[in-house]
This record gives sequence, C-alpha cells and structure tokens, in this order.
Amino acid sequence: MAKQKHIDVWIDKLTNSIVNTISGDNLPTEVIEVTTQDLKLVTKTRGWNFNWKGELKKENTKVFKLTVINNPEIIQGLISFEDKGDHIFVNLVENAPFNIGKKKLYEGVPGNLFAFACKLSWDNGNQGLVSFVSKTRLINHYVSTVGAVHLGNHQMVIYPYEALQLIKKYFPQLAK
Repeated sequence: MAKQKHIDVWIDKLTNSIVNTISGDNLPTEVIEVTTQDLKLVTKTRGWNFNWKGELKKENTKVFKLTVINNPEIIQGLISFEDKGDHIFVNLVENAPFNIGKKKLYEGVPGNLFAFACKLSWDNGNQGLVSFVSKTRLINHYVSTVGAVHLGNHQMVIYPYEALQLIKKYFPQLAK
C-alpha cells in the first residue's frame, strides 16, 4: 500500500469563485474532470509539486481541475479524491504555481476545490462528508478556514454543516 500523502495546501481565502489579486475581480469557475492531455503541462519542471499523471492512473481515484469559465486550458488548481461510499476522501490538492506565494495571481482556489469535494459528497447522498490527512502545521488552519474537525493522527473531516457552508459559498446557485 502506498504511503498516504498529507494535504499541504494553504487556504488563502474563502471566496465566491476565485479572486484576481491585482484587480479584485471575481472570476466564475468550473471544476472539470482531468484528461491525460490536460496534464501535459502539469509537471515538476513547470513548478507543480505532485505527480498528477500518477494520480490519474490510480484505481478508484478521480482527478479534477479548477478553471475559469470559458478558459478551460489554464488550470488554476487540481484535486484528487476517492469516493469511499459514505464520504469523499481527498488524496491531494494543489494550487497552480502562479497561485502560490505573495505574488499569486488568484485567491480562493483551494477553498473552491474543497467545496467541490463537499458538493460531490452531498450529490452522492453523503451529506457533504469529506475526509483527508493534513500536515501537522496545517491542522489548526483547516479547522479555522473550512471548519474541519481533527480526529487525531492527522485525520481531518468536514462534517455536513460545515460542508453545506462551503457549498453555499462556492455554489450559490444551489442555495436558492
């Protein structure tokens, strides 16, 4: 069995979509399942940290990309997860290299991806339950930003109430 990766993405801001850090404009997004073609530019030499092609090949694992609507070629962030039947388990989340650090182009990408995982869980009849394994230094951050609960031993879970708050934030059309 492969060693479990710990989620190591900073949730910079919870937004309604993603926000351009220069103009302050909100850009509507969509989350689309990734293809091998999408991942040709997602490499370590281009600043990505994980082997997303390897993630895509894993059995029972799905990989999705976050893009700005009408601009599906530019990947803002990626998420991989497994549907465990009663919840979604997030394996990896990563911001595009240009969305990291003080000079990032967009805020809100990781929150958007976690909200998408919650929405999928909700759509599957699992009340938005999402779990993941966190890096130690980010446990309290995930508690305060997405309302995750630390179960011990790096295990985190987003329960229904908090999941619904994320879904309403990022998918307001569903809250009406």
